[in-house]
Amino acid sequence: MARYTDSVCRLCRREGEKLFLKASRCETPKCAIDKRAYPPGQHGQGRTKFSEYGVQLREKQKVRRIYGVLEKQFRKYFKMADRKKGVTGENLLQLLEMRFDNVIYRMGLAGSRSAARQLVRHRFFTINGKKVNVPSYIVKQGDVIAPVSSKVAKFPIKTALENIKGKTFPSWLTFDADKKEGVVQSPANREDITLPVQEQLIVELYSR
Repeated sequence: MARYTDSVCRLCRREGEKLFLKASRCETPKCAIDKRAYPPGQHGQGRTKFSEYGVQLREKQKVRRIYGVLEKQFRKYFKMADRKKGVTGENLLQLLEMRFDNVIYRMGLAGSRSAARQLVRHRFFTINGKKVNVPSYIVKQGDVIAPVSSKVAKFPIKTALENIKGKTFPSWLTFDADKKEGVVQSPANREDITLPVQEQLIVELYSR
């Protein structure tokens, strides 16, 4: 499977804002945005003025990079969102939020979406008692998600469970620290998606 392998800090600098792609590092003075708040490359510090198309493109790229999906997959999500009833932009964000790797991140079981994706691929979690190693799997209302019992004592899961008490979860997710399992209470709500995203710009881009 194709995936981005370059420095993720370059992505934040390209979009001009923190995308929180490197977990706790993004909260420290080592964050690339704090050190070099301009796009990467030899022309990064030049003056940049985007056209209407450029603004729409940057918004789409930003959302793709936040959720860690490639262009072909992102376009597939947009087509799915466009076919669903409701507002296309909100449907798109809901589909991305309901990805298995994002849910693991949202439950606090991984420090970043990329870390969650790696854990999912290595079969660290189950959905309704069955191991699932597909990060793009779309979870459904009522799904029960839990770490595999044999993985609970391993470092990433053990540390996450120790720090999970007192964590605030989106209204559509719950996690019981004692049972070591989370439940998808409902489809993701737009109100809980606090990312600096203007999804309507993406709809306008694909509607050209």
